[in-house]
Amino acid sequence: MLKDITLGQYIPGNSVVHRLDPRTKILLMIAYIVAVFIVKRIEMFIPVILFTVLITVLAKVPANYMLKALKPMRLLLPLMFVMNLFLIKTGKTIVDWWIIHIYADGLTNAVFVVLRLATLVCGTSLLTLTTTPIALTDGLEKLLSPLKIIKFPAHELAMMMTVALRFIPTLIEEADKITKAQLARGADFESGNVFKRAKSMLPILIPLFVNSFRRADELAMAMESRCYHGGKGRTRMRVLKFHMGDLAAVIIFAAFIAAVALAQRFLPAVKLF
Repeated sequence: MLKDITLGQYIPGNSVVHRLDPRTKILLMIAYIVAVFIVKRIEMFIPVILFTVLITVLAKVPANYMLKALKPMRLLLPLMFVMNLFLIKTGKTIVDWWIIHIYADGLTNAVFVVLRLATLVCGTSLLTLTTTPIALTDGLEKLLSPLKIIKFPAHELAMMMTVALRFIPTLIEEADKITKAQLARGADFESGNVFKRAKSMLPILIPLFVNSFRRADELAMAMESRCYHGGKGRTRMRVLKFHMGDLAAVIIFAAFIAAVALAQRFLPAVKLF
């Protein structure tokens, strides 16, 4: 399951989405999250899903990466579905058999929650899949730079977040290697109760933590040897500039959010169950 996590991974490319300014992509990701959360009806997820598919196609991101983004949620999504399905007991009765009671509101809410989580995961994954860690650092720092007036450490925070994102794929790959090595030595991670399984994870977690601290120390030494001392006086090989493509993307996103909000406000609700 660890190798299926796409957070922090970057797919090199030259698509229209890749070429957008990182500041634009960060702001549009926030706008996308807002759009997902203003949706209050199931049928309104149809345009959101279609819009997400359109962005994925424009970004030339393979479909299997979007499916991989959902794989770590394969336990959470069914759990949320079942909890909403059986805990909400309002609306028309759909199933009434023995101890199983399913109501229309419960089924509606279960589908709604799953769709919201799935679209959030897929949509936000596109940010790291189409933006390099360096570009993310520069974009975050530029967006947070006005806060430097109040002594806010914009550069340090941006660097910290980007280093964390950059090392997620590395740690996942290392955890996968350690797991395979332990399995080759006869380790069993599947049998037993919850406590036994948790204990069996120690041979993975301990070397992973040790290697993480070693990598952090090596990174600190490498940064010091290159005379890194924060963002003060630092120059950049690539200066961020807004282009017409960024303006077009902002207009399209604004129109999309406005269309979703207006459709939800004025179009009649569709009763699915």
